[in-house]
Amino acid sequence: MDVKTSVEQRVEWIKNLLQATGAKGIIYGNSGGKDCTLVGALCKRATDNVLGVIMPCHSKQNYGSDRDDALAAGKCFGIEQIEIDLSDTKSSILEAFGDLLEKDSASEYSVKMAGINVNPRLRMITLYALGQARGYLVAGTGNLDETTLGYFTKWGDGACDFNPISDLTVEEVYAHLRYLGAPDSIVSKAPSAGLYPGQTDEDELGIKYADVDAYLRGEEVPSEVASRIERAKRASAHKRRMPQTFAKTFD
Repeated sequence: MDVKTSVEQRVEWIKNLLQATGAKGIIYGNSGGKDCTLVGALCKRATDNVLGVIMPCHSKQNYGSDRDDALAAGKCFGIEQIEIDLSDTKSSILEAFGDLLEKDSASEYSVKMAGINVNPRLRMITLYALGQARGYLVAGTGNLDETTLGYFTKWGDGACDFNPISDLTVEEVYAHLRYLGAPDSIVSKAPSAGLYPGQTDEDELGIKYADVDAYLRGEEVPSEVASRIERAKRASAHKRRMPQTFAKTFD
């Protein structure tokens, strides 16, 4: 991939999108990770009206390395950043549930994930509220590996108005970041959603992104890895399509 051409084409696409929609700018969630850093940098090349929102929510990591890297990315690319702490908001929601989540749960894992997935859904509520108030589009930040595996929260970080990097593998995301001069701390750190202390994407998935990249390029990977990727694709298929409706059921 010619990264220079790729950047130019994506920036032009964003400019055209803004013109076609009449939007005044772009808003995105800034976790200090590789994907949101690239999205922010691309959007800033398309328009000066870009706002990054740092949204810590319970995880100590959000208040440490995540915030530091998010601020560094904003400074590097000249993007305005604001911070909205959603921890108390999440606590209020969990308090309102009481023991209902546990009472009707299918498994301990389901209970854990139900609580964890509140975070990205609160963040998306925040982005859309601010975006609507400003007349901004909400930019998505998911890459091709995450979309393939379903490694995103439905109606959370999977929701957006547009996504300029959805076709890029993790390796390609890093290549774009290096080309654009992103902070080393972001390029070198292990990918993480930062949903709880010590969490990394690859540990949680049980799959190396390098293997997913190879699979997506059509290269041979160990059979057990290919099977795991394909199982993840099947299990998360519902995340990649619009909700089914009665009228569509019989198409």
